[in-house]
Amino acid sequence: MTETAHRSISREQAAIEQALTEELVASFAHAEDRRLRQLMGALTRHLHAFIREVRLTEHEWNTAIAFLTEAGQITDDRRQEYILLSDVLGASMQTIAVNNEAVYGASSATEATVFGPFFTEDAPEIPIGGDIAGGAHGQPCWVEGTVTDTEGNPVPGARIEVWEADDEGFYDVQYSDGRVAGRARLASDAQGRYAFWGLTPTPYPIPHDGPVGRMLAATGRSPVRAAHLHFMVTAPKLRTLVTHIFVKDDPQIAIGDSVFGVKDSLIKEFHTQAAGAPTPDGRRLEGDWSRTRFDIVLAPADA
Repeated sequence: MTETAHRSISREQAAIEQALTEELVASFAHAEDRRLRQLMGALTRHLHAFIREVRLTEHEWNTAIAFLTEAGQITDDRRQEYILLSDVLGASMQTIAVNNEAVYGASSATEATVFGPFFTEDAPEIPIGGDIAGGAHGQPCWVEGTVTDTEGNPVPGARIEVWEADDEGFYDVQYSDGRVAGRARLASDAQGRYAFWGLTPTPYPIPHDGPVGRMLAATGRSPVRAAHLHFMVTAPKLRTLVTHIFVKDDPQIAIGDSVFGVKDSLIKEFHTQAAGAPTPDGRRLEGDWSRTRFDIVLAPADA
């Protein structure tokens, strides 16, 4: 698309355009659901303002419709192109910011970040100290920490769901053989502690062979995500946390995360251990491995 030069319009033309916006907003006045009425009115005002600001051409609008159509066509039960679109436009992170206001107590609540398109409901359950890798390739990594509330009280029995890509940059659901790997769920113990074996995260590109990937390429943006490990943590009377942790020495952090998920508080040291170094649980490993700590603080449910 070519850039349309900004130009002034007549007072009469501006009035015509404004009248259409007002007519559209008014058309939702009889919606019984007040929140729906608010959402549709605001959406209409902002969409019309965008069209008027950039003087959108009919060709550009048709191109946008074709883009959205293709995004729907490529979406299936393994791939959600609209989540990718939401993520790369920062809409996911902005929604998370709005819905997860900072909470402070004896400790600050752990910051939330994007959910991503690769979570599944049926991850296998493992005990504390179990292995989530499930045969996925990568450097073994020992992850440990605690789950507490913002007053420092341990949270026993918190449900901790974790998932990650292998060292090729793929999640299990991106393979066609039905494997379950790189994901599991476990529960914190009576003192709020948890631990598991996973893989040291590595950077990888989001799926970029579809319309979202072409958009990134056209705008000169990288599809690569900073190395990360996903967490979702739930417990009664506490706010569900969806977050990641990131690898401190990952150069992609400085380049930029394609979905804007990195927050300073979520960048953690992953300490490499030499081959043969004793492991926390006595596991014998042939090669090197890493370890990290992630202490999770959950906000009150009503915060």
